[in-house]
Amino acid sequence: MQFNSYVFGAFFVAVLAVYNLPFLGWRGQKVWLLVTSYLFYAAWDPVFILLVWLSTFVDWGAARMILAARTQARRRLLLVVSVVVNIGVLAYFKYGNFILGNVVAALRALGVDYQPAPFDIVLPIGISFYTFHTLSYTLDIYLGRTKPWDSFLDFALYVTFFPALVAGPILRASQFLPQCREPRRTTRPLLAWGMALMVLGLFEKMTLADTVMAPIADQLFETSGHVGAADAWIGTLAFAGQILCDFAGYSTCAIGAALCFGFSLPDNFRFPYAAVGFSDFWTRWHISLSTWLRDYLYIPLGGNRRGPTRTYVNLMLTMLIGGLWHGASWTFVVWGGLHGSYLIGERVVRRLLPEGAWRDTAGARFAAAAITFVLVCVAWVFFRATSFGQAFAILEGMLGLGAGPAVLRPTHYWLVAVGMAAILAVHAALRDRSIEDLVERTPWPVRSAALGAMIATIVLMQGQDRAFIYFQF
Repeated sequence: MQFNSYVFGAFFVAVLAVYNLPFLGWRGQKVWLLVTSYLFYAAWDPVFILLVWLSTFVDWGAARMILAARTQARRRLLLVVSVVVNIGVLAYFKYGNFILGNVVAALRALGVDYQPAPFDIVLPIGISFYTFHTLSYTLDIYLGRTKPWDSFLDFALYVTFFPALVAGPILRASQFLPQCREPRRTTRPLLAWGMALMVLGLFEKMTLADTVMAPIADQLFETSGHVGAADAWIGTLAFAGQILCDFAGYSTCAIGAALCFGFSLPDNFRFPYAAVGFSDFWTRWHISLSTWLRDYLYIPLGGNRRGPTRTYVNLMLTMLIGGLWHGASWTFVVWGGLHGSYLIGERVVRRLLPEGAWRDTAGARFAAAAITFVLVCVAWVFFRATSFGQAFAILEGMLGLGAGPAVLRPTHYWLVAVGMAAILAVHAALRDRSIEDLVERTPWPVRSAALGAMIATIVLMQGQDRAFIYFQF
Protein backbone atom coordinates (compact mmCIF):
# COMPACT_ATOMS: atom_id res chain seq x y z
CA MET A 1 0.00 0.00 0.00
CA GLN A 2 1.85 3.05 -1.27
CA PHE A 3 1.09 6.73 -0.79
CA ASN A 4 0.72 7.08 -4.57
CA SER A 5 -2.11 4.56 -4.84
CA TYR A 6 -5.90 4.74 -4.78
CA VAL A 7 -5.95 2.00 -2.15
CA PHE A 8 -3.95 4.17 0.22
CA GLY A 9 -6.27 7.11 -0.47
CA ALA A 10 -9.29 5.06 0.60
CA PHE A 11 -7.38 3.64 3.58
CA PHE A 12 -6.26 7.10 4.71
CA VAL A 13 -9.74 8.62 4.52
CA ALA A 14 -11.25 5.70 6.48
CA VAL A 15 -8.57 5.84 9.18
CA LEU A 16 -8.91 9.60 9.53
CA ALA A 17 -12.72 9.46 9.71
CA VAL A 18 -12.80 6.86 12.49
CA TYR A 19 -9.93 8.58 14.32
CA ASN A 20 -12.04 11.72 14.69
CA LEU A 21 -15.20 10.07 16.00
CA PRO A 22 -16.11 12.09 19.12
CA PHE A 23 -16.79 9.09 21.37
CA LEU A 24 -13.53 7.28 20.67
CA GLY A 25 -11.37 8.89 23.37
CA TRP A 26 -7.61 9.36 23.31
CA ARG A 27 -6.75 5.78 24.21
CA GLY A 28 -9.21 4.52 21.62
CA GLN A 29 -7.63 6.80 19.00
CA LYS A 30 -4.18 5.39 19.74
CA VAL A 31 -5.45 1.82 19.61
CA TRP A 32 -7.10 2.60 16.27
CA LEU A 33 -3.88 4.07 14.87
CA LEU A 34 -1.89 1.05 16.09
CA VAL A 35 -4.28 -1.49 14.58
CA THR A 36 -4.49 0.34 11.25
CA SER A 37 -0.70 0.72 11.19
CA TYR A 38 -0.43 -3.06 11.43
CA LEU A 39 -2.99 -3.37 8.62
CA PHE A 40 -0.97 -0.90 6.54
CA TYR A 41 2.15 -3.03 6.98
CA ALA A 42 0.27 -6.30 6.45
CA ALA A 43 -0.77 -5.10 2.99
CA TRP A 44 2.74 -6.10 1.84
CA ASP A 45 3.16 -9.37 3.75
CA PRO A 46 1.31 -10.19 7.00
CA VAL A 47 4.01 -12.67 8.09
CA PHE A 48 6.58 -9.94 8.54
CA ILE A 49 4.48 -8.28 11.24
CA LEU A 50 6.12 -10.90 13.47
CA LEU A 51 9.46 -9.13 12.96
CA VAL A 52 7.91 -5.77 13.91
CA TRP A 53 6.54 -7.37 17.08
CA LEU A 54 9.92 -8.96 17.82
CA SER A 55 11.70 -5.60 17.70
CA THR A 56 8.90 -3.97 19.71
CA PHE A 57 8.87 -6.52 22.56
CA VAL A 58 12.65 -7.00 22.74
CA ASP A 59 13.45 -3.30 23.02
CA TRP A 60 10.53 -2.52 25.33
CA GLY A 61 11.67 -5.24 27.72
CA ALA A 62 15.40 -4.56 27.37
CA ALA A 63 14.96 -0.85 28.12
CA ARG A 64 13.01 -1.51 31.31
CA MET A 65 15.47 -4.14 32.50
CA ILE A 66 18.43 -1.84 31.75
CA LEU A 67 16.95 0.79 34.05
CA ALA A 68 16.33 -1.80 36.79
CA ALA A 69 19.78 -3.45 36.49
CA ARG A 70 22.03 -2.96 39.50
CA THR A 71 25.37 -3.56 37.85
CA GLN A 72 27.01 -2.07 34.79
CA ALA A 73 27.84 -5.54 33.53
CA ARG A 74 24.16 -6.52 33.49
CA ARG A 75 23.20 -3.24 31.80
CA ARG A 76 25.81 -3.85 29.12
CA LEU A 77 24.62 -7.45 28.64
CA LEU A 78 21.03 -6.32 28.14
CA LEU A 79 22.16 -3.73 25.61
CA VAL A 80 24.13 -6.40 23.75
CA VAL A 81 21.01 -8.59 23.63
CA SER A 82 19.02 -5.73 22.08
CA VAL A 83 21.74 -4.92 19.54
CA VAL A 84 22.31 -8.57 18.61
CA VAL A 85 18.60 -9.26 18.10
CA ASN A 86 17.96 -6.13 16.05
CA ILE A 87 21.13 -6.13 13.97
CA GLY A 88 21.02 -9.93 13.70
CA VAL A 89 17.53 -9.92 12.20
CA LEU A 90 18.49 -7.03 9.91
CA ALA A 91 21.68 -8.80 8.84
CA TYR A 92 19.90 -12.08 8.13
CA PHE A 93 17.15 -10.66 5.97
CA LYS A 94 19.01 -7.79 4.34
CA TYR A 95 22.58 -9.08 4.07
CA GLY A 96 22.25 -12.88 4.12
CA ASN A 97 22.64 -13.32 0.37
CA PHE A 98 25.35 -10.64 0.23
CA ILE A 99 27.42 -12.32 2.96
CA LEU A 100 26.96 -15.78 1.46
CA GLY A 101 27.92 -14.57 -2.00
CA ASN A 102 31.11 -12.98 -0.71
CA VAL A 103 32.02 -16.12 1.26
CA VAL A 104 31.57 -18.23 -1.89
CA ALA A 105 33.68 -15.77 -3.93
CA ALA A 106 36.44 -15.77 -1.28
CA LEU A 107 36.54 -19.57 -1.14
CA ARG A 108 36.71 -19.82 -4.93
CA ALA A 109 39.62 -17.40 -4.92
CA LEU A 110 41.34 -19.87 -2.57
CA GLY A 111 40.54 -22.79 -4.89
CA VAL A 112 37.58 -24.14 -2.93
CA ASP A 113 34.48 -24.80 -5.04
CA TYR A 114 31.74 -24.30 -2.45
CA GLN A 115 28.18 -24.48 -3.74
CA PRO A 116 25.70 -23.69 -0.95
CA ALA A 117 21.99 -24.39 -1.07
CA PRO A 118 19.85 -21.55 -2.47
CA PHE A 119 19.34 -18.80 0.12
CA ASP A 120 16.21 -17.09 -1.15
CA ILE A 121 15.19 -14.40 1.30
CA VAL A 122 12.48 -11.78 0.85
CA LEU A 123 13.53 -8.43 2.30
CA PRO A 124 10.82 -7.21 4.73
CA ILE A 125 9.81 -3.72 3.71
CA GLY A 126 10.89 -0.97 6.10
CA ILE A 127 13.05 -3.23 8.27
CA SER A 128 16.00 -0.80 8.23
CA PHE A 129 13.75 2.00 9.46
CA TYR A 130 11.76 0.41 12.29
CA THR A 131 14.86 -1.45 13.50
CA PHE A 132 16.61 1.90 13.96
CA HIS A 133 13.47 3.25 15.69
CA THR A 134 13.50 0.64 18.43
CA LEU A 135 17.28 0.35 18.74
CA SER A 136 17.68 4.09 19.32
CA TYR A 137 15.19 3.82 22.20
CA THR A 138 17.24 1.15 23.98
CA LEU A 139 20.48 3.00 23.32
CA ASP A 140 19.04 6.22 24.76
CA ILE A 141 17.95 4.38 27.91
CA TYR A 142 21.42 2.83 28.28
CA LEU A 143 23.15 6.19 27.74
CA GLY A 144 20.91 7.86 30.30
CA ARG A 145 19.37 10.28 27.81
CA THR A 146 15.81 9.31 28.68
CA LYS A 147 13.72 7.04 30.90
CA PRO A 148 11.63 4.04 29.81
CA TRP A 149 8.17 5.08 28.69
CA ASP A 150 5.29 4.01 30.93
CA SER A 151 2.81 3.02 28.22
CA PHE A 152 3.40 -0.01 26.00
CA LEU A 153 0.59 1.17 23.72
CA ASP A 154 2.43 4.44 23.10
CA PHE A 155 5.69 2.61 22.46
CA ALA A 156 4.11 0.15 20.03
CA LEU A 157 2.52 3.07 18.16
CA TYR A 158 5.89 4.84 18.05
CA VAL A 159 7.44 1.80 16.36
CA THR A 160 4.64 1.24 13.84
CA PHE A 161 3.05 4.66 13.17
CA PHE A 162 2.17 4.08 9.52
CA PRO A 163 3.24 7.40 7.92
CA ALA A 164 6.87 6.77 8.95
CA LEU A 165 6.88 2.97 9.17
CA VAL A 166 8.38 1.84 5.87
CA ALA A 167 10.63 4.71 4.70
CA GLY A 168 11.06 7.13 7.55
CA PRO A 169 11.83 9.66 8.74
CA ILE A 170 13.70 7.55 11.31
CA LEU A 171 12.02 8.57 14.56
CA ARG A 172 13.52 8.95 18.01
CA ALA A 173 11.39 8.13 21.02
CA SER A 174 11.96 11.64 22.35
CA GLN A 175 10.45 13.08 19.16
CA PHE A 176 7.28 10.99 19.15
CA LEU A 177 6.37 9.59 22.57
CA PRO A 178 5.79 12.93 24.37
CA GLN A 179 3.13 13.67 21.74
CA CYS A 180 1.20 10.63 23.00
CA ARG A 181 0.51 12.15 26.40
CA GLU A 182 -2.14 14.65 25.40
CA PRO A 183 -5.15 14.00 23.15
CA ARG A 184 -4.69 15.00 19.53
CA ARG A 185 -7.43 15.77 17.08
CA THR A 186 -7.59 16.74 13.45
CA THR A 187 -8.02 20.49 13.24
CA ARG A 188 -8.88 22.46 10.12
CA PRO A 189 -5.46 24.20 9.89
CA LEU A 190 -3.56 20.93 10.47
CA LEU A 191 -5.71 19.07 7.96
CA ALA A 192 -5.30 21.80 5.33
CA TRP A 193 -1.53 22.02 5.77
CA GLY A 194 -1.12 18.24 6.02
CA MET A 195 -3.09 17.63 2.83
CA ALA A 196 -1.14 20.37 1.04
CA LEU A 197 2.12 18.69 2.03
CA MET A 198 0.82 15.35 0.77
CA VAL A 199 -0.06 16.95 -2.57
CA LEU A 200 3.43 18.47 -2.74
CA GLY A 201 5.02 15.11 -1.91
CA LEU A 202 2.95 13.28 -4.52
CA PHE A 203 3.80 15.95 -7.09
CA GLU A 204 7.51 15.42 -6.38
CA LYS A 205 7.13 11.65 -6.60
CA MET A 206 4.63 11.08 -9.39
CA THR A 207 5.29 14.04 -11.67
CA LEU A 208 8.94 14.98 -11.22
CA ALA A 209 10.53 11.69 -10.14
CA ASP A 210 8.43 9.08 -11.97
CA THR A 211 7.26 10.91 -15.08
CA VAL A 212 10.10 13.30 -15.89
CA MET A 213 13.35 12.00 -14.38
CA ALA A 214 13.06 8.22 -13.92
CA PRO A 215 12.58 7.18 -17.59
CA ILE A 216 15.66 9.18 -18.60
CA ALA A 217 17.79 7.82 -15.76
CA ASP A 218 16.63 4.29 -16.55
CA GLN A 219 17.72 4.61 -20.18
CA LEU A 220 21.26 5.45 -19.09
CA PHE A 221 21.57 2.89 -16.32
CA GLU A 222 19.98 0.10 -18.34
CA THR A 223 22.63 0.56 -21.05
CA SER A 224 25.67 -1.67 -21.14
CA GLY A 225 29.00 -0.50 -22.47
CA HIS A 226 30.41 2.97 -22.98
CA VAL A 227 28.34 6.12 -23.31
CA GLY A 228 29.11 9.63 -24.48
CA ALA A 229 29.74 12.56 -22.15
CA ALA A 230 26.39 14.28 -22.75
CA ASP A 231 24.40 11.09 -22.13
CA ALA A 232 26.44 10.23 -19.03
CA TRP A 233 25.91 13.63 -17.44
CA ILE A 234 22.25 14.06 -18.41
CA GLY A 235 21.35 10.54 -17.24
CA THR A 236 23.19 11.02 -13.96
CA LEU A 237 21.55 14.41 -13.39
CA ALA A 238 18.20 12.76 -14.10
CA PHE A 239 18.87 10.22 -11.35
CA ALA A 240 19.99 13.00 -9.00
CA GLY A 241 16.63 14.64 -9.58
CA GLN A 242 14.74 11.36 -9.37
CA ILE A 243 16.13 10.21 -6.04
CA LEU A 244 15.69 13.65 -4.49
CA CYS A 245 12.08 14.02 -5.59
CA ASP A 246 11.27 10.37 -4.82
CA PHE A 247 12.63 10.28 -1.28
CA ALA A 248 11.88 13.88 -0.32
CA GLY A 249 8.42 13.31 -1.77
CA TYR A 250 7.87 10.31 0.51
CA SER A 251 9.10 12.23 3.56
CA THR A 252 6.86 15.18 2.71
CA CYS A 253 3.86 12.85 2.36
CA ALA A 254 4.70 11.19 5.69
CA ILE A 255 4.97 14.53 7.49
CA GLY A 256 1.70 15.70 5.94
CA ALA A 257 -0.16 12.49 6.78
CA ALA A 258 1.02 12.64 10.40
CA LEU A 259 -0.11 16.27 10.70
CA CYS A 260 -3.62 15.26 9.67
CA PHE A 261 -3.74 13.17 12.87
CA GLY A 262 -2.19 15.94 14.96
CA PHE A 263 1.33 14.46 15.11
CA SER A 264 4.55 16.20 14.14
CA LEU A 265 7.39 14.35 12.40
CA PRO A 266 10.90 15.80 11.99
CA ASP A 267 12.11 17.26 8.71
CA ASN A 268 14.15 14.83 6.63
CA PHE A 269 15.29 17.16 3.83
CA ARG A 270 16.28 20.83 3.80
CA PHE A 271 17.10 21.73 0.20
CA PRO A 272 20.26 19.57 0.03
CA TYR A 273 21.33 20.54 -3.48
CA ALA A 274 22.04 24.05 -2.16
CA ALA A 275 24.61 22.63 0.28
CA VAL A 276 27.90 24.49 0.56
CA GLY A 277 30.23 21.64 1.40
CA PHE A 278 29.64 18.02 2.32
CA SER A 279 29.15 18.56 6.04
CA ASP A 280 26.38 20.95 5.05
CA PHE A 281 24.98 18.37 2.62
CA TRP A 282 24.60 15.80 5.37
CA THR A 283 22.73 18.27 7.57
CA ARG A 284 20.22 18.57 4.72
CA TRP A 285 19.97 15.10 3.12
CA HIS A 286 18.20 12.20 4.91
CA ILE A 287 18.63 14.12 8.16
CA SER A 288 17.09 11.44 10.35
CA LEU A 289 19.68 8.87 9.18
CA SER A 290 22.69 11.19 9.28
CA THR A 291 21.88 12.33 12.83
CA TRP A 292 21.25 8.70 13.86
CA LEU A 293 24.67 7.65 12.57
CA ARG A 294 26.25 10.69 14.21
CA ASP A 295 24.71 10.08 17.64
CA TYR A 296 24.94 6.29 17.82
CA LEU A 297 28.05 5.55 15.76
CA TYR A 298 30.32 8.52 15.03
CA ILE A 299 30.26 10.06 18.51
CA PRO A 300 30.63 6.71 20.36
CA LEU A 301 33.64 5.96 18.12
CA GLY A 302 35.22 9.13 19.47
CA GLY A 303 33.89 11.71 17.03
CA ASN A 304 36.42 14.46 16.52
CA ARG A 305 37.78 14.40 20.07
CA ARG A 306 40.92 12.31 19.48
CA GLY A 307 42.85 14.22 16.87
CA PRO A 308 42.59 14.58 13.09
CA THR A 309 43.65 11.06 12.11
CA ARG A 310 41.15 9.37 14.41
CA THR A 311 38.48 11.81 13.25
CA TYR A 312 39.10 10.83 9.63
CA VAL A 313 38.92 7.13 10.51
CA ASN A 314 35.65 7.68 12.39
CA LEU A 315 34.17 9.62 9.50
CA MET A 316 35.10 6.95 7.00
CA LEU A 317 33.75 4.09 9.14
CA THR A 318 30.50 5.94 9.71
CA MET A 319 29.97 6.65 6.04
CA LEU A 320 30.94 3.12 4.96
CA ILE A 321 28.35 1.71 7.35
CA GLY A 322 25.88 4.32 6.14
CA GLY A 323 26.47 3.14 2.60
CA LEU A 324 25.97 -0.49 3.59
CA TRP A 325 22.75 0.47 5.40
CA HIS A 326 21.36 1.49 2.03
CA GLY A 327 21.85 -1.87 0.38
CA ALA A 328 23.66 -5.19 0.33
CA SER A 329 26.09 -4.37 -2.45
CA TRP A 330 29.68 -3.18 -2.69
CA THR A 331 28.52 -0.32 -4.91
CA PHE A 332 26.66 1.13 -1.91
CA VAL A 333 29.78 0.72 0.21
CA VAL A 334 31.78 2.65 -2.40
CA TRP A 335 29.08 5.34 -2.42
CA GLY A 336 29.45 5.66 1.33
CA GLY A 337 33.25 5.61 1.01
CA LEU A 338 33.14 8.44 -1.51
CA HIS A 339 31.11 10.57 0.88
CA GLY A 340 33.53 9.67 3.66
CA SER A 341 36.37 10.83 1.43
CA TYR A 342 34.52 14.03 0.63
CA LEU A 343 34.03 14.80 4.32
CA ILE A 344 37.67 14.08 5.10
CA GLY A 345 38.86 16.14 2.13
CA GLU A 346 36.70 19.04 3.24
CA ARG A 347 38.27 18.97 6.70
CA VAL A 348 41.77 18.76 5.25
CA VAL A 349 41.12 21.77 3.02
CA ARG A 350 39.77 23.75 5.95
CA ARG A 351 42.89 22.94 7.97
CA LEU A 352 45.31 23.84 5.19
CA LEU A 353 43.73 27.01 3.86
CA PRO A 354 43.96 30.08 6.09
CA GLU A 355 40.73 31.52 7.31
CA GLY A 356 39.75 34.77 5.69
CA ALA A 357 36.90 36.85 4.50
CA TRP A 358 37.13 35.19 1.08
CA ARG A 359 35.31 32.19 2.51
CA ASP A 360 32.17 34.26 2.91
CA THR A 361 32.19 35.86 -0.53
CA ALA A 362 29.43 35.01 -2.97
CA GLY A 363 31.97 33.65 -5.45
CA ALA A 364 33.58 31.31 -2.95
CA ARG A 365 30.24 30.00 -1.73
CA PHE A 366 29.01 29.48 -5.28
CA ALA A 367 32.16 27.57 -6.20
CA ALA A 368 31.90 25.41 -3.07
CA ALA A 369 28.22 24.68 -3.77
CA ALA A 370 28.97 23.78 -7.40
CA ILE A 371 31.80 21.43 -6.43
CA THR A 372 29.61 19.83 -3.78
CA PHE A 373 26.77 19.20 -6.23
CA VAL A 374 29.03 17.81 -8.97
CA LEU A 375 30.79 15.38 -6.60
CA VAL A 376 27.47 14.30 -5.07
CA CYS A 377 26.32 13.46 -8.61
CA VAL A 378 29.51 11.46 -9.21
CA ALA A 379 28.73 9.43 -6.09
CA TRP A 380 25.15 8.87 -7.29
CA VAL A 381 26.58 6.84 -10.18
CA PHE A 382 27.67 4.11 -7.76
CA PHE A 383 24.39 4.34 -5.84
CA ARG A 384 22.37 3.67 -9.00
CA ALA A 385 24.69 1.42 -11.02
CA THR A 386 24.04 -2.31 -10.96
CA SER A 387 27.75 -3.18 -11.24
CA PHE A 388 31.17 -1.61 -10.99
CA GLY A 389 31.65 -2.14 -14.71
CA GLN A 390 28.61 -0.03 -15.47
CA ALA A 391 29.62 2.62 -12.94
CA PHE A 392 33.13 2.99 -14.36
CA ALA A 393 31.80 3.11 -17.94
CA ILE A 394 29.50 5.99 -17.00
CA LEU A 395 32.26 7.79 -15.11
CA GLU A 396 34.55 7.45 -18.13
CA GLY A 397 31.80 8.98 -20.21
CA MET A 398 31.42 11.86 -17.75
CA LEU A 399 35.15 12.53 -18.09
CA GLY A 400 34.93 12.42 -21.88
CA LEU A 401 37.01 9.24 -22.05
CA GLY A 402 34.31 6.98 -23.41
CA ALA A 403 32.31 6.98 -26.59
CA GLY A 404 29.27 5.01 -27.56
CA PRO A 405 26.00 5.16 -29.46
CA ALA A 406 23.55 7.86 -28.41
CA VAL A 407 21.31 6.67 -25.58
CA LEU A 408 19.22 9.77 -24.95
CA ARG A 409 17.33 12.08 -27.27
CA PRO A 410 17.70 15.88 -27.45
CA THR A 411 14.30 16.26 -25.77
CA HIS A 412 15.71 14.36 -22.79
CA TYR A 413 18.54 16.88 -22.55
CA TRP A 414 16.08 19.76 -22.43
CA LEU A 415 13.79 18.08 -19.90
CA VAL A 416 16.61 17.32 -17.48
CA ALA A 417 18.32 20.68 -18.00
CA VAL A 418 15.14 22.63 -17.31
CA GLY A 419 14.02 20.33 -14.49
CA MET A 420 17.34 20.35 -12.64
CA ALA A 421 17.77 24.09 -13.17
CA ALA A 422 14.38 24.61 -11.54
CA ILE A 423 15.23 22.29 -8.63
CA LEU A 424 18.59 23.98 -8.05
CA ALA A 425 17.01 27.43 -8.23
CA VAL A 426 14.35 26.49 -5.67
CA HIS A 427 16.97 24.99 -3.35
CA ALA A 428 19.19 28.04 -3.65
CA ALA A 429 16.30 30.44 -3.01
CA LEU A 430 14.99 28.50 -0.01
CA ARG A 431 18.34 27.35 1.38
CA ASP A 432 17.95 29.29 4.64
CA ARG A 433 14.16 29.32 4.69
CA SER A 434 11.36 26.81 5.09
CA ILE A 435 8.32 25.79 3.08
CA GLU A 436 6.13 27.19 5.86
CA ASP A 437 7.84 30.58 5.58
CA LEU A 438 7.46 30.60 1.80
CA VAL A 439 3.75 29.74 2.01
CA GLU A 440 3.07 32.41 4.63
CA ARG A 441 4.66 35.05 2.41
CA THR A 442 2.83 33.94 -0.73
CA PRO A 443 -0.61 35.50 -1.53
CA TRP A 444 -3.44 32.98 -1.26
CA PRO A 445 -4.43 33.16 -4.96
CA VAL A 446 -0.89 32.15 -5.93
CA ARG A 447 -0.92 29.35 -3.34
CA SER A 448 -4.25 28.07 -4.63
CA ALA A 449 -3.10 28.19 -8.24
CA ALA A 450 0.12 26.30 -7.41
CA LEU A 451 -1.80 23.65 -5.48
CA GLY A 452 -4.30 23.25 -8.31
CA ALA A 453 -1.51 22.94 -10.87
CA MET A 454 0.21 20.23 -8.83
CA ILE A 455 -3.03 18.27 -8.48
CA ALA A 456 -3.63 18.58 -12.22
CA THR A 457 -0.17 17.27 -13.12
CA ILE A 458 -0.53 14.39 -10.66
CA VAL A 459 -3.76 13.35 -12.40
CA LEU A 460 -2.71 14.04 -15.99
CA MET A 461 0.98 13.08 -16.04
CA GLN A 462 1.01 9.73 -14.31
CA GLY A 463 4.03 7.79 -15.50
CA GLN A 464 4.93 4.20 -14.75
CA ASP A 465 3.66 2.98 -11.38
CA ARG A 466 6.88 2.87 -9.36
CA ALA A 467 7.51 2.01 -5.74
CA PHE A 468 9.36 4.58 -3.67
CA ILE A 469 13.10 4.00 -4.07
CA TYR A 470 13.79 3.78 -0.34
CA PHE A 471 11.28 0.95 0.14
CA GLN A 472 14.12 -1.39 -0.87
CA PHE A 473 16.30 -0.15 1.98
